[in-house]
Amino acid sequence: MPLRRAVTKVKMLPEIEAWAGQVHKTGAVVQYALLLESTINQAGRCYWTVEALAEGKLWRRFYVTPDGQRVLDEARKPLIRAPRGARRSAAATAATP
Repeated sequence: MPLRRAVTKVKMLPEIEAWAGQVHKTGAVVQYALLLESTINQAGRCYWTVEALAEGKLWRRFYVTPDGQRVLDEARKPLIRAPRGARRSAAATAATP
């Protein structure tokens, strides 16, 4: 299921949902392509390439980790970061004897 998770992460981005809605209104078909042969490595992590296409033309390219926790845009800047573990606040830590 990691393949589906990667594509779903991109499909659920607010900017993608808005774009896809506009494209569907014109009667065009939106497609998502997961390109496993063109992976990238950044900061020690593997990213799969997911492309958003309309009428067979590339609109945007995204990079998603196989676990779906991180998404990068075309400029390889983070759109979604992995959630951080819960930490106690400084006040709570200071109050602990």
